[in-house]
Amino acid sequence: QVQLVESGGGLVQPGQFLTPSCAASVVFFSFYVMSWYRRTSGKERVWVAMIESSGGGRVYEDSVKGRSNITRDNDKNKVYLQMRKLKPEDTDVYYCNADRRWPWGQGTQVTVSE
Repeated sequence: QVQLVESGGGLVQPGQFLTPSCAASVVFFSFYVMSWYRRTSGKERVWVAMIESSGGGRVYEDSVKGRSNITRDNDKNKVYLQMRKLKPEDTDVYYCNADRRWPWGQGTQVTVSE
């Protein structure tokens, strides 16, 4: 069974940056389009960013566009979300997945607060 392990969140002040990462225990990781999602307690997960299998194409949700950069390392089975100029409204638990096809990991908490 595929396991997803997110890490790299934390508590930061507005304007700072974080780079959450996600490790996937899956064969042929490089075949999959990977995405990051976020969820506020009690709500559905919403999509944040996507990166194509080769790492070439990337798409972002409007609220993070221009402040985030999704990357991947297919040799390490990892995907990253560099988040810059963080705002309090970015506070959430962040998850990765491949089109929601795998069991969700525990996520990583990002908190932006003074």
